[in-house]
Amino acid sequence: MVTMKAKLILVFNLFIFINQLTAQRSCPTLTYLQEQLKNDPSLLEKINAIETFTRQQNTTTNNSHLRTNQENIIKIPVVIHILYHQPYENITDAQVYSQLEALNRDYRRKGADTANTPAVFKPLAADCEIEFQLAISDPRRRSTTGIIRKYTPIAYWQADDKMKFSSEMGDDAWDAKSYLNIWVCNLERVAGYSSVPGGPDDKDGVVIGYPVFGTINTTSGFDMGKTAVHEVGHWLNLKHTWGDTDCGDDLVDDTPKQRDYNQGCPSGIRISCGNGPNGDMYMNYMDFVNDACMNLFTNGQKARMRALFAPGGVRNSILSSTGLSTPLIVEIPNPATTEMTLDLTYDIRWIGKVLKVTNQQGQIVMQITIDSKNQKINVSRLQPGMYFINAKKDDGDFIKQKFIKF
Repeated sequence: MVTMKAKLILVFNLFIFINQLTAQRSCPTLTYLQEQLKNDPSLLEKINAIETFTRQQNTTTNNSHLRTNQENIIKIPVVIHILYHQPYENITDAQVYSQLEALNRDYRRKGADTANTPAVFKPLAADCEIEFQLAISDPRRRSTTGIIRKYTPIAYWQADDKMKFSSEMGDDAWDAKSYLNIWVCNLERVAGYSSVPGGPDDKDGVVIGYPVFGTINTTSGFDMGKTAVHEVGHWLNLKHTWGDTDCGDDLVDDTPKQRDYNQGCPSGIRISCGNGPNGDMYMNYMDFVNDACMNLFTNGQKARMRALFAPGGVRNSILSSTGLSTPLIVEIPNPATTEMTLDLTYDIRWIGKVLKVTNQQGQIVMQITIDSKNQKINVSRLQPGMYFINAKKDDGDFIKQKFIKF
């Protein structure tokens, strides 16, 4: 249970987060790309090659990877890396599930708000036939929930990829050729950002701030899971609709040119860059409007995204990922015979707290005061069977693990 102090901190942090986003709802993916290009100029050659490949795919008349049929739905295994400093940042499974539902809702054009797409743009609106599922097998074909939870001493993260490395107190990416990695953490000043296709595998994926992830316990205006929809669009090679410059080019033919990004919840026709009579497509997921006012990807954007999965495409390997295949290894939870070691190096605040070991009937069979970052637990006197380790800190954070004594 979250303490009153933790609740007050959560409310304060959400207030700061809302103020930051209200002042400037932004996506730093372009700035991130520019920094990556500065550090690795060869990345530009890879991006250009991907763009050439995309154009070739989208001008091919017999383009089988774009045909509409049930067998052709692209299913992407997802792993969620939850990095938390405060207990309330350790979001629930339900919040994670709500984000996966939102991604599938919008990439399959199944949301009720698709009725709000202006009539003039409805013929362009696409079911992208892309679905997202939590991985059930990890890279070693071991059973997984697709959700990783990890305490970090880092209170705030920047859009600099450090959360993607265990060496920086984050969490390492799973194989980017087989999984979409999403990191959920306390991002400072931005709601989220994405890598771009062609970048290094160990940095590949999407980062989302915990207050805008999913549709449960999220920030008003950002509470429909569409920050992740937008950022995953970048991961799938979409650009902002204004091309990140005055009347720029997003390299998609059926999205009108527009002067700049839109914010809030626009209405009516907004003409810019000579895009009359229909005006800006501000309801596109790749603009900056509020969640409630985003409701479409276009056929051109669909083609651009799906081109990545064509034979020879940079994300084609995901189609043969084993992330959604039945696990080959279902590990026994923490098998033990005489001794167990509990690794608490991630959070020294556990020292001095009490560990309780209970049996399956809920009876306490051992009680230990933690005195080491690598706590040894002597289980040699326990009878064979399944046991549970429980501990709790004053801030509401807790440990709950199970093990089998042989």
